[in-house]
Amino acid sequence: MKIIVFALLLISNLLSAQPSNYYLLAHKKSDDSLKFELNQIIKNHTEFTYTSSSTDVWDILKHTDRDTANANNVILLYSGRSIDAAQEYNNAAGWSREHVWAKSRGDFGTENGAGTDVHHLRPADVSVNSIRNNRNFDTCITCISIIDNGFNTGSKRDANLWTFEPPDAVKGDVARMLFYMAVRYEGEGFEPDLELTNTLLNNTDQSPLQARLSTLLHWNRIDSVSDWERNRNNIIDSFYQHNRNPFIDNPELAEYLWGDSIGIIWMPELSDTTIGAGLFKTHISEISIYPNPAQNQIIISHSNLSIDSYVILNYLGQSMIENKLESNVVDVSALPKGSYVLMLRDLNTNKSYFTKFIH
Repeated sequence: MKIIVFALLLISNLLSAQPSNYYLLAHKKSDDSLKFELNQIIKNHTEFTYTSSSTDVWDILKHTDRDTANANNVILLYSGRSIDAAQEYNNAAGWSREHVWAKSRGDFGTENGAGTDVHHLRPADVSVNSIRNNRNFDTCITCISIIDNGFNTGSKRDANLWTFEPPDAVKGDVARMLFYMAVRYEGEGFEPDLELTNTLLNNTDQSPLQARLSTLLHWNRIDSVSDWERNRNNIIDSFYQHNRNPFIDNPELAEYLWGDSIGIIWMPELSDTTIGAGLFKTHISEISIYPNPAQNQIIISHSNLSIDSYVILNYLGQSMIENKLESNVVDVSALPKGSYVLMLRDLNTNKSYFTKFIH
């Protein structure tokens, strides 16, 4: 049935650029149920080894973290410096593979799984990586600047506390990588059960915990998702692990699991931008409706389209009302309060047009 196809295309593109329906099972969930469904979506990814004669973590990071201005280089996470990608460690003169979730926090080492999951592995300067060690992520109080080859990186460690503060430009990146790990690894089989905490851990503590949660939530809010992160997420999904970081696609998810939206059902907002896909791709500027929010009816205005019917969908893509469009007025009085999408079909072009409204 065409309406089902249209609805699936619509929902997948309203949410983000992720694959069709990727997070659909997590919709309308909250708290532990939301975390469980996200885990089910992203687990069972393709694993790679840490070091191998075939494709390994070194190879993947050369792709995911490639300097867009110099394809022979990678960008170092905590330094922001570009370095020759071929210099794999190189007797500490090159770069290293940083476990953003420190591998000692859960004692998973470099084993396949958490130890090689490139969603939290990034290139880092060897000396800066050593300074970070397994320090908790937090805003420093008594700050000591971290220098990389004479360059002030913007990273800092605390003189008195076992904490590390990355540069402003990647604070959100760090937070979203740790959020991913806390959802992906739930203690199934031989995997660690990773959790976030507000308690600062000492350097010998191998508990599967990473701090500080409140700071990570703050960093996620103030440092929004970058195109770099999105591109990296797409590369990992398309070419290697075939799973995504939900917190790059939907950074607000952190609030539903640990922040100010705990106890609230996650219902992704419908997009107000370009929606549809393939043959059905269009812009909402070609149709408009008013009033919005609607009361008992909506009035449709469009630009020279030959519209014969309409469908009103809820945010799950389910058809609520289907009818012939006999005038430009549509009765919506029977709809429950909520967000909806109006879909119109043009007979001349066989294209479908969508726009959002609230009732």
